[in-house]
Amino acid sequence: MTDEKKEDIELTPTEQQWDEEADDLRIKSVGWKELWLKEDWWAIWVGLGIVIVAVLFFLNGASIKWIAIKPAKWDSLGQAASHFGSHLPQYLAMFVMWLAVFVLAVKTMGYKLSEYIPSFIFVFVFSVIIFIIGAWSQAHHYNLEPPLVALLLGMLISNLVGLPKWMDTGFRVEFYIKIGIVLLGATLPFTLIVWAGPVAIMQASIVSITTFLVIYFTAKKLGLDRRLGATLGAGGAVCGVSGAIAIAGAVGAKKEHAPIAITMVIMWAIVMIFLLPLVSRALGLHAGVAGAWVGTSEFADAAGFAAAQAYGNVAEHLPNIPGKQDDAVWAFTLMKVVGRDIWIGIWAFVLALVSTMHWERKEGQKPNPAEIWWRFPKFVIGFVIASVIITLISKGYSFADYNKVVKPELVGPVKTLRTWAFIFCFFSIGLTTRFRELASAGSKPFMAFTTGVVVNVVLGFVLSAVVFASYWSNLSR
Repeated sequence: MTDEKKEDIELTPTEQQWDEEADDLRIKSVGWKELWLKEDWWAIWVGLGIVIVAVLFFLNGASIKWIAIKPAKWDSLGQAASHFGSHLPQYLAMFVMWLAVFVLAVKTMGYKLSEYIPSFIFVFVFSVIIFIIGAWSQAHHYNLEPPLVALLLGMLISNLVGLPKWMDTGFRVEFYIKIGIVLLGATLPFTLIVWAGPVAIMQASIVSITTFLVIYFTAKKLGLDRRLGATLGAGGAVCGVSGAIAIAGAVGAKKEHAPIAITMVIMWAIVMIFLLPLVSRALGLHAGVAGAWVGTSEFADAAGFAAAQAYGNVAEHLPNIPGKQDDAVWAFTLMKVVGRDIWIGIWAFVLALVSTMHWERKEGQKPNPAEIWWRFPKFVIGFVIASVIITLISKGYSFADYNKVVKPELVGPVKTLRTWAFIFCFFSIGLTTRFRELASAGSKPFMAFTTGVVVNVVLGFVLSAVVFASYWSNLSR
């Protein structure tokens, strides 16, 4: 889509998201050009680029931790101000780094820099403030975890103050979360993926199939178009927005179907960000178990990371919550990214087959197995490669040396940059959530999707906290 087209058409945020995702799906017609035109691939280039630079520094006896700066713990505002003042050059250098790589990416993908640059500056400044709030020594007592603060602050600004629509260019939720996921791979040992992956895929398969069928047949019972039912089912069963968009394209849904499904996903994803950690805390769930439950029951990667990371932070500070932050984040990632997200391509192919052979019965139109590749979330490739790279670098170190050398000099800085990418994402979610637009989707789609939500959450809890609890509570052992 050209800049002129983007400038001439006024779209609501939900329609804009559909329009941008539809652009991504159309890219498949240009072959190898998708390597520099599609967001998934740019997430890989940016994420792996950071990891490779970090590894090169490490192998030469240095580290990127100077530029991977984050606020230190503080008890008084004076301490926070002193830290920021003394480390201002590092924050400015990190800002320039992020801006440079993002500008290269969004310009290549066809977005207007005159809109993106001021919008990202806005995101970065508030992300610093959010990170500082989260570094307060008492933040966990008041649930002021950075992901939740970012979401709430973003929603307050979006719904009470309001921002110009052109600023949405910089609120790139999917892009930031995909980069964060690739960077997450560098902190998640590949051996762990191999060990827990089959369990995650089995649990995800049970949930994906069950939730999809519940939503689809409920939608049909309510008299909704079967293509809308399939789009809603994918949004609830697989990967939220991406799943809804992929299935809408696979079944030839009407243009309004995907925005309706996206609205349902966003609405319930926001609810689950707060509900799942709250219930998990009340039940005293192990961080790994809670992370798996979030990964099974959340409807969007970004929202799920916010919930898992928030609960992980609680586990780090409260003695009655077993486990640690990595347990929650790793379990979520294995369940959502490794387990559920791979179902995007599978559902797209199966439903393309059903649509063309049973719903449409048009001569000469046959389902294409290549749909699995086109719908597959490519950033997962970057996630796995990052994990393999760091695992290979670390294998020659003892556990003690890993904690003493590799973790602080290599893994730690990458983890810090990952956290920044997540905060950019969480804040952008809040800034693009307009409640007046969420209320316009209609009651029947809401009823169908909500039925799936109930099944998803209950089934996810049983599988995570009962059936596979031993796996999720022993990830880091």
